[in-house]
Amino acid sequence: MTSTPHSHDTSRTEYTLKRIAHWDAVALRPRPTWGNYYHRRLEEIYRDLAPPGQRVLEVGCATGDLLAAVSPSEGVGVDFSGQMVYRAQERYPKLDFFHSDIHDADLKGTFDTIILSDVVNDLWDVQQVFEKIKTWCAPHTRIILNSYSRVWQPQLTLARALGLATPLLPQNWLTVEDITNLLSLADLEVLRKSTEILLPLNIPLFARLCNRYLVKFAPFRWFALTHVLVARVRPSAGRSSRSDSVSVVIPARNEEGNIERIIAGVPEMGAQTELIFVEGHSTDNTYAAIQEAVKAHPERTCQVLKQTGKGKGDAVRLGFSRAQHDILMILDADLTVPPSDLPRFHQALVSGRGEFINGVRLVYPMEGKAMQFCNIVGNRFFSLAFSWLLGQPIKDTLCGTKALWKRDYERIAADKAFFARFDPFGDFDLLFGAAKLSLKLLDLPVRYRRRTYGETNIQRWRHGWLLLKMVVLAARRVKFV
Repeated sequence: MTSTPHSHDTSRTEYTLKRIAHWDAVALRPRPTWGNYYHRRLEEIYRDLAPPGQRVLEVGCATGDLLAAVSPSEGVGVDFSGQMVYRAQERYPKLDFFHSDIHDADLKGTFDTIILSDVVNDLWDVQQVFEKIKTWCAPHTRIILNSYSRVWQPQLTLARALGLATPLLPQNWLTVEDITNLLSLADLEVLRKSTEILLPLNIPLFARLCNRYLVKFAPFRWFALTHVLVARVRPSAGRSSRSDSVSVVIPARNEEGNIERIIAGVPEMGAQTELIFVEGHSTDNTYAAIQEAVKAHPERTCQVLKQTGKGKGDAVRLGFSRAQHDILMILDADLTVPPSDLPRFHQALVSGRGEFINGVRLVYPMEGKAMQFCNIVGNRFFSLAFSWLLGQPIKDTLCGTKALWKRDYERIAADKAFFARFDPFGDFDLLFGAAKLSLKLLDLPVRYRRRTYGETNIQRWRHGWLLLKMVVLAARRVKFV
């Protein structure tokens, strides 16, 4: 595929032809070794953001190194430099490369991931390109882009003058706010932002310290070389919710007195709703109560499972593995969040406003004795910690009520659990798995009520210590990659 700039726009034609000639010349020269570490570090960052085995498009692919690094099942690269495309095809014959100006490119179908690495500062019309890209997006598509910071302009200018970095023609002056605004004008919304690469030189140990850790903290992050953004198509309003079916997983341990209220109280949602009770080694008659309630309500679609493992997380994973429907929800059997709230989770998910709906107990006033003061303080601390780690606001990490698409859960499960060894709740595998996939996390406030039957299964101090351990592990696995 080959295209040329529109002849009627002489300014754009002149701009584009100069850049084509420039990048053709760059392709014929060896890449300066000074930049090798920078490009390797970018590859690490993109591999973390783009899971392998996806259909990936890279805009401005150059010689295809970054596209190949993310291990796509189908990789498509587009570049307006014929020499770059020629070299990319030589290097990676299993990938597809097209010689075209992205403003005019004609590609078919949609992609799981679209990459623009160090490209936006060189485009003639950034908004037009974003609008073009949107036509190749499905609702689940993630657009990942990075651009360098103008803080580094003097250093990069000197490096290029000394022949240590690739020379550039005059660039667009785009801040993170400018890029975010241009994405918004194209009906794309930013999900995550991060600062990356404080030191583009491979100095043993020191480079790792700077580029994995210090660059995440002020004041060091103000001097980062590159900014990375992840975006998606903004969902349209008015999407129908009737065709999607729902599986509600209800972990139940020592909740005999709540079972009848659950089965009678969970509303029907979407095309069909099934209830999946997972009984977890109760010392009361919870299992018998579930069986009796299911028998008394033949109009409800139910599954009754007996847990063999331990902990709520294990119960949730068992229930999700047996779920038959499109949407997965969790409802705690203690009924501190009422079943009547579930339709709001359903609507938030099917409308596209969020892709992982997380209940929040810390907004509305709670009923008396619903949560002890130490628990409230702990929840607020961990909400701040996890919000910083995930790069998206999470106001409550331990509310049991959550909703997500089954297809997304299967992707989270395929990437293996982070915390299965010592997370008794299961919330954190879901939260961090969703963050790793750059799903849109959406907090939904609920009114938290006091328990009317039984006692809480949470052990405040032991579980608080586990949460601290998970903060450390999550920092290593999600934040400092």
